[in-house]
Amino acid sequence: MEYLKVIAFTHHHIDLKSLGKLVICDQSLDSRLKNVQSELPVSEIFYIGTCNRVEFVFLTKEKTDKEFVTKFLTVLDMGLPPEFMERFLDSVSVYENEEAFNHLLRTSCSLESLVVGEKEILAQIRRAYENCRDAGFTGDYMRMIMERVVKTAKEVYTHTNISKNPVSVVSLAYRKLKELNMCGNSRILIIGAGETNQNIAKYLNKHKYSNFSIFNRTLSKAETLAEELNGKAYPLAALEDFNEGFDVIITCTGSTEAIITEELYAKLLNGETGKKVIVDLAIPNDVTPAVIHNNLVHYIEVESLKEVARKNIQERYNELVHAEEIISNNITEFFSVLKQRRIELAMQEVPRKIKEIKNTAINGVFADEISQMDDASREVLERVMNYMEKKYISVPMVMAKEILVNQS
Repeated sequence: MEYLKVIAFTHHHIDLKSLGKLVICDQSLDSRLKNVQSELPVSEIFYIGTCNRVEFVFLTKEKTDKEFVTKFLTVLDMGLPPEFMERFLDSVSVYENEEAFNHLLRTSCSLESLVVGEKEILAQIRRAYENCRDAGFTGDYMRMIMERVVKTAKEVYTHTNISKNPVSVVSLAYRKLKELNMCGNSRILIIGAGETNQNIAKYLNKHKYSNFSIFNRTLSKAETLAEELNGKAYPLAALEDFNEGFDVIITCTGSTEAIITEELYAKLLNGETGKKVIVDLAIPNDVTPAVIHNNLVHYIEVESLKEVARKNIQERYNELVHAEEIISNNITEFFSVLKQRRIELAMQEVPRKIKEIKNTAINGVFADEISQMDDASREVLERVMNYMEKKYISVPMVMAKEILVNQS
């Protein structure tokens, strides 16, 4: 555990608009993480970016003080102006060793989420890890960490009522939307076909909304969502020429720049002057502030959902205590698992060495004697040697594990 570190920027210490400047788009993630691994002594790393947090989980022997975090952000090459760099350094949360592990477990169980009890965060962390694993940024140690993260979160969600009557940022946004009493045939533009918009679209579809136009960079994803909603699919670039009007825009993309500018919004209005609804669940926001300030808009964003989320935490206080106990037990268990794995790694050369000794004995030291034996005798010898080989491999492993258990 002594090398696990987390650098975290979350809604607890920084406003979400500023947090958006740290979001890394999928297209540049690999190159930025490669920069980190080439410039800093970081052996394994993965990046978590959600609607209320940006975190880097990694392994390093270095002390993660302010100097290290400054180098880390510089190497990421985010193009941050000096004033933002200072703001982020003042707002960063750094976790080391067991504290880092505890933080990762709490996060996966939604105890650190804007909305305590929402299960989406576990899926988001798993997906973030798997993307970086598939790109070669993580190894065996992080694999073990993530196995324990998933196990712990599942136990918390199963054995506590923390997710009873579950809420999420998506469901809170839908509640706000529902309060506006839109008619079932409201013209709804969905920009982005990722998980967040898929989830909010399911709420809308379930409650009989039926007039959807879906825009996405990858047209096939828009088409898949449009098929579920019986709507129309368009590539994202088609927003520029869309002239059918709208009543509601729901947007959540991975773009690091605003999608809906004043110029585009004016085109989408197509001359209409009534009050519109915008649900912007992207971090950073997909809608430029000028659109909100200069038009008649009901604006729903993640930041505006914080008060509802705070009440949600108060309602779940007793379940938080139970969840903390489950996390603590899993941390204790993991130390034993980690020790056992270290023994396995330390002894992984044993089977190869024993096979070498066996082959040397048969084909070298005793080759002449064995060549004079009849077929039946050689067969018996081979069986004896194979039996001994298995025992010489398994017995040291069993003994080492017994020693470990007794020490614990």
